Amino acid sequence: MRKRQCKIVATVGPASSSPSMLHLLHQAGVDIFRLNFSHGEHDKATRIMESIRAISRDVGTPIAVFADLQGPKIRTGVLKGDGLDLKYGAKYRLTLAGDTTEDDVIPIPHPEIFSVLAPGDILKLDDGKLQITIESAEKDRIIARADTPGRLTNRKGINLPGRKLPISALTEKDRADLAHALKIGVDYVALSFVQRPEDVAEARALIGDKAGIISKIEKPSAVEHLDEIIELSDALMVARGDLGVELPPEDVPNIQRKIVRACRRAGKPVIVATHMLESMVESIAPTRAEASDVSTAVFQGADAVMLSAETAVGRHPPTAVAIMDRIITATERDPECAAFTSLDDPQAEHTTADAITLSARRIAEILDCKFAVAYTKTGSTAKRLSRDRPHCAILAATPDANVANKMALYWGVAPVITVDISHFHDMLDKAEALCVRHGAQDGDRIIIIAGYPFGRRGKTNTLKISRIGAKGE
Repeated sequence: MRKRQCKIVATVGPASSSPSMLHLLHQAGVDIFRLNFSHGEHDKATRIMESIRAISRDVGTPIAVFADLQGPKIRTGVLKGDGLDLKYGAKYRLTLAGDTTEDDVIPIPHPEIFSVLAPGDILKLDDGKLQITIESAEKDRIIARADTPGRLTNRKGINLPGRKLPISALTEKDRADLAHALKIGVDYVALSFVQRPEDVAEARALIGDKAGIISKIEKPSAVEHLDEIIELSDALMVARGDLGVELPPEDVPNIQRKIVRACRRAGKPVIVATHMLESMVESIAPTRAEASDVSTAVFQGADAVMLSAETAVGRHPPTAVAIMDRIITATERDPECAAFTSLDDPQAEHTTADAITLSARRIAEILDCKFAVAYTKTGSTAKRLSRDRPHCAILAATPDANVANKMALYWGVAPVITVDISHFHDMLDKAEALCVRHGAQDGDRIIIIAGYPFGRRGKTNTLKISRIGAKGE
C-alpha cells in the first residue's frame, strides 16, 4: 500500500513499453498508466495493455489505464524545402492546402480555420514558439505578419487563442482509436481539445459505460464551460501544455487552481499534467522549480499528477517516478497541506451517503482511525470518501475488477477486489482482515462503511467503528 494519497500517472512510450520496465515503474510508484494514441500503433497498445494487466494480477493490485485520444490537432502542411524561415515583420500568405511549392506561403489544410479567422487574430505555431498576426482575411486569401522570427518546419501545431473552432472533439482517427481502446479494456478515455459540454456528450454516446471519460482542459472555451464539463465527465485533466499556449502564462497557475477546486467541490478526480519534471527527460534530477510545481499541485488537492515525456521517452523513467513519489510524500507530511482539507461544499448532495462519508472523515480525525473500509459496488462510496479527504487510509472493497481499476485514480483510495459481503459479521470480519493485511495492529480503530441490505447498488447507509482484535466491540 502506498504511503501517499495523491496518485501518479505515467505515460508509456518507447522508453517504458517493455513488460520489465512497466513492472519497475509500478514498483517505483505508478498507479495509472497513460497510453498516448497520438503516437503508436494499435497492436503495440494491445501488447502494453496485456502487460499491465499481467502485472496487476501478479502483484495483486488494481492498476488504472487510460487511452489519451489525439483530438482535432490543427497543424500546418508541408512547406517548400521542408521549412520556412520567418522574418520579423515580414508578410506571409496562408493557403488552404496540404503542401506548397511556393516561397513565403504557409499551407494550412483546415477549412475550419479559414471560416473563423479575421484581421487582428493571432496564430501561435509550433507550441507557441512562433507567432503570426492576421492582417487581412478573405475567403481563400489570408495575409499574416510574423511577430517572432524563427524556423517553421512541416506539420507543426497551430493554436488560435480566443477562437472557438466549429469542429468535433473526435476525429475519424479518434473514433478508430476509441473503438480499439474500448476493445482492449481501458478504464478511462481522455478527450483532447474539449471546447464545450457537447463534446463530452458526443463521446459519452459512443463510450456508454464501457469506460470513464477524462476531459482535458486545454482551451479557454472549456474553462468558460467548466462546471458543465465537470458534470458530464468522470474526471478532468489540467493539460497545461496547450493551455499555456492558448492563454498568457501568468494566467495558467490561477486556472489550474480554479479547476482543481471546482473538481474538489464536485467530487470528481483531477489530474495535473505537462512539464512537471520535464528536465528529467535528460537529467537524473529535477530542478527546484519543478519539485515546487509538483508540490503545489499536491498541496492544492490534485488527485493525481502526471509524467509525460519523462517516462515515455526520457532517459530515467523509474527515477522520475521515484522522485515524484518522494515529493508527494514530503508535501503530504505538511500538516497545513490543503489536500487534506474538507471543502465547504454548497453544491453537495444532501444524501445519506454524503452524510456518512463526511461523518467518517470527522470520526477518523477525532479517534485517530488507521483505516476506513468502504464496501462499494460501483465505486461511488469510495469516490465520496475520497472527496471528503479523511485523515486515514481508504480501503475500497469491491467484487468488480473493472470498478477496482477505476478507483486506482481516486485520491487516497487503495482498491481491493473481494468477494461480496452477505451479512453483518461477514462485513466486520472481512474489513478487519483487510486492514490487518495492510498493516493494522491490535487495538487500531477502523471505520467501516457499507450499504444494507448488502449487495445492492447505491445504498450506502451504514457506518461502524470497530477496533482490531476486539470482537464484538
